[in-house]
Amino acid sequence: MDWVEFSAKTVDEALDLALQKLETTSDKVEYEVIEKESSGLLGFFSKPAKIRVKLKKTLPGVAEDFLKKVCSHMGIDASFEIQCNEEENRMDINIVGNDMGLLIGRRGQTLEALQYLTNLAVNKQSDTYYRIKLDSENYRARRKATLENLAKNVSFKVKKTKQPVTLDAMTPYERRIIHSALQYDKAVETYSEGEEPNRKVIIAPKKGYRDYGNRSGGYKKYNRNYNNSYHSNRGGYNHNSFESKETETISEE
Repeated sequence: MDWVEFSAKTVDEALDLALQKLETTSDKVEYEVIEKESSGLLGFFSKPAKIRVKLKKTLPGVAEDFLKKVCSHMGIDASFEIQCNEEENRMDINIVGNDMGLLIGRRGQTLEALQYLTNLAVNKQSDTYYRIKLDSENYRARRKATLENLAKNVSFKVKKTKQPVTLDAMTPYERRIIHSALQYDKAVETYSEGEEPNRKVIIAPKKGYRDYGNRSGGYKKYNRNYNNSYHSNRGGYNHNSFESKETETISEE
């Protein structure tokens, strides 16, 4: 909303008039005094107060304005579907438009960066911290399915080779997907090592796991006496190697 000017005998009366006209309360507007009231000399030549008022932006409005500017600079024509849950302090934003592959980026890196910046922009204007989640073209659901499939394939490899595997660096969100996918697997365990943004998930034989199905008829105990720096093929585990054709499409975005 643009600035609207109001005039009355005093600044307080001008503000009250503005609130009545805008049908709102003082905590939802911002105003500036253009000219204070003046009583003049001996009551003559008095001047009324003049202010200008506009409604404060809502948090969804702040998010939308910020994203519009970023998309405009990127040459992307987009619209935004925003759902704000005030009880949970969460805002879900779906970005709709053409060339969304450019906005999503490789493995969602651009989308993650944009989500982080939107969080900063929104929470700068909020007294309560809001969690902002950006999505486009159902990317997050597709990526989740890809990572869950990756976790299962790597788990099978770890069980077969009895050796740990280190995945490529992932975001905290993606690492949680890997941990969650294998949390009930009795034969392997997952943990993270390294510093952001290069923190990686390691999938390893579970310490103390007993394999009663081995050919010797007894059982084996796996332990974690291995070099934590081990990487499959001597160089970090590329988690695209198990991805399907659909997954390869996602990675190219």
